[in-house]
Amino acid sequence: MTKAILVLEDGRVFHGSAYGAVGETFGEAVFTTGMTGYQETLTDPSYHRQVVVQTAPMIGNTGVNAEDDESDKIWVAGYVVRDPARRPSNWRSTGDLGSRLEAEGIVGISGIDTRALTRHLRSRGAMRVGVSSVDLDPQSLLARVVAAPQMAGADLSAEVTTSSTYTVSAEGEHRYTVAALDLGIKRNVARRLAARGVTTHIFPASSSIEELLAVSPDAVFFSPGPGDPATADGPVALAREVMRQRTPLFGICFGSQILGRALGFGTYKLGYGHRGINQPVLDKTTGKVEVTSHNHGFAVDAPLNTVIDTDFGGVEVSHVCLNDNVVEGLRGIDVPAFTVQYHPEAAAGPHDADYLFDRFVELVEKKG
Repeated sequence: MTKAILVLEDGRVFHGSAYGAVGETFGEAVFTTGMTGYQETLTDPSYHRQVVVQTAPMIGNTGVNAEDDESDKIWVAGYVVRDPARRPSNWRSTGDLGSRLEAEGIVGISGIDTRALTRHLRSRGAMRVGVSSVDLDPQSLLARVVAAPQMAGADLSAEVTTSSTYTVSAEGEHRYTVAALDLGIKRNVARRLAARGVTTHIFPASSSIEELLAVSPDAVFFSPGPGDPATADGPVALAREVMRQRTPLFGICFGSQILGRALGFGTYKLGYGHRGINQPVLDKTTGKVEVTSHNHGFAVDAPLNTVIDTDFGGVEVSHVCLNDNVVEGLRGIDVPAFTVQYHPEAAAGPHDADYLFDRFVELVEKKG
């Protein structure tokens, strides 16, 4: 078995075995707490340039299949697990995870204490990391880790967006048309909309307001995606144009941060971010607590318990993370726009927040 090492930018070293492709990779070390859904995590464009640490001890039990991908490829920069399954066992499986990682050139490491690594990241914060199965000298690898780009200041949406517009048709009767800006969209977003009779036209991240309006949308959607929202001046300006048109607007995750900036709020980097499928969020509109799916390392800086006056009228925080009071959603009072910082499309679950797509459709109905 090929040896491998993991070196964090603060100098901590973990020794293990190569998992996936043999080679070397660099990125931001983040941990995700989901016990299932590793295939959806790996193919989520929001994880671009991140080395993902799975806190669940065994990964790969159910193998991989052709149906659960959230995009056309694996996007993570690297993968860290404790115990990779020796063989998959699931009726839907068409292959094993290790072979899929190797085929797509994803460098990983297994056999390390991922609990210790997670505790280290929780106390020290997300940081740059290198994983190598070709250079086993910690000091040599560390020098390249500290030379790697940081996530703060990274403009990544252009690296993950679609190269051309495409359409996902409504299921059954067509009711509404949505123009979606692809900042790193997941397939399940369009599926959830299609189930509600929505046809979605998905546009590149660089698209203009004229291009979006050319499909006569009943509403506009800003997708999740990777990177620092402080760099996304183009999408921010586009969001302002959409709100000036008073076209209903819904933003998820990175899209929520974009809309936050468009409303005049700042954004900031979280210590270690929210990732996984078990984050508790309060919906202040209903008073319900939802178990939700997250992947974000940045957040919107907005006051929690007051109506804020913006260029587009009153805005309030609609959702709050109960672990740390981070803003998890915004709602326009005078403009038809709202956001959530987490993932109601919920691939691979849970489904507590699926109602938000109904809320989006209701917003369109009210405008009509």
